[in-house]
Amino acid sequence: MKLPEAFIKEIEEAYGTNEAEGLAAVMDLPMYHALRVNTYKISVDDFLRISPFKLTPVPWCKEGFYYDEEALPSKHPYYYAGLYYLQEPSAMLPASVLPIEEGDRVLDLCAAPGGKSTAIAARLRGTGLLVSNDISASRAKALIKNLELFGTGNYIVTCEYPEKLSSQFEGYFDKIIIDAPCSGEGMFRKSSSMITAWENAGPSHFVPLQRDILRHTISMLKPGGKMLFSTCTYSPEEDEENVRFILESDKTLKLIPFEMHEGFVPGIYDEFKYSAHLFPHRVKGEGHFAALFEKEEKENVSCGYFGSTSGFFVKKGKKAPKIPEEFYDFLGHISYDFDTNLLEQINDKLYYGNDAFPDTSCLRTLRRGLFLGEIRNDHFKPSESLAMWLKTDMFDNCLSLKQDDERVVRYLKGETIEGEVKDGWVLVAVDGFPLGFGKAKSDIIKNKYLPGWRMM
Repeated sequence: MKLPEAFIKEIEEAYGTNEAEGLAAVMDLPMYHALRVNTYKISVDDFLRISPFKLTPVPWCKEGFYYDEEALPSKHPYYYAGLYYLQEPSAMLPASVLPIEEGDRVLDLCAAPGGKSTAIAARLRGTGLLVSNDISASRAKALIKNLELFGTGNYIVTCEYPEKLSSQFEGYFDKIIIDAPCSGEGMFRKSSSMITAWENAGPSHFVPLQRDILRHTISMLKPGGKMLFSTCTYSPEEDEENVRFILESDKTLKLIPFEMHEGFVPGIYDEFKYSAHLFPHRVKGEGHFAALFEKEEKENVSCGYFGSTSGFFVKKGKKAPKIPEEFYDFLGHISYDFDTNLLEQINDKLYYGNDAFPDTSCLRTLRRGLFLGEIRNDHFKPSESLAMWLKTDMFDNCLSLKQDDERVVRYLKGETIEGEVKDGWVLVAVDGFPLGFGKAKSDIIKNKYLPGWRMM
């Protein structure tokens, strides 16, 4: 792979001839492939006990593991059960560095297709709130699917510019992650088209966009909160100079260290030594950059408009949704105490929220809480996201099949299967992990698996 001369010159000037030569030497070598275990559904140790793949750890992500390309984990039933996410190893760094704690309110600003958001959701473990935003509505569809696969319920997906978000969420978030759009120099090995894109729109094209994003995002971090800035590029203009811009934009922010691993290259300026570059000739992964910030604590500081939780789904004068009795009958099969005051119906879809959710009615919101299912002609059809949110011991009519049972693949392909279950809705699972719903009569289970999710 021939790298642009302008790019080689940029690397030599910033990092020296050795780094430029090392980078050029690996451009024609294969990429590394990895998966990240969904610890919301299964512990790392338990997954390793049942994993059908040969795995080796990704050093900077305790849930991440390299696998051989021939393993084809995207075709395994465990993938459809949401037990792991397929992700380029270096891309696991940002969410691993940001110290998410249960109960946090977290913003993933440039979230699609969901690698960072699913990692955050797993660490929140159903607590707090995740707001996943992406400016592209089409890309946000993949984001929603991946969050649903992971069994997420405590989240909101928005499709807004940072300026609009900042007007509503000033000082609101405990943690923010900004994996900014960039010139993509770290992705050259992944696709030669990235080189063409870089030649057409290099660092100078992206810096103004990045500064605009940062300018509006910084204000959404609460005092004492932490913010992670990252890119998949090497350009100091897009990396270190943006760190400088962040620190100059808000004097209450400081750069803080995170764990450095073998092969990480500190920021090229001494004052930014706590930031890190990943180069594919130094680590088993592609190019990335990350910097972690903390906002100074202040006493008696307002947390912005949403500092008090007035409730999102329950509002004064709000008309209660008209829900058929069939839905309440369905809830009788689930061992979970749903608060029916937190139900919201939008057109024919029914959602379940959280009484601490902020009001996002002024934002372009694509998902607010757990999508329960559809209501049509007084009938209720449960959703795929509800199936993935459930645990098998929460539903009273479950068919759990072994991973090598031929009925698993038949189900995932949308076919009718057989099983000894009660008539009515059935939760179909693999090795105790839900896949989706079916409807049984006389041990014949009509497939209700979402067509867009089916195994091809």
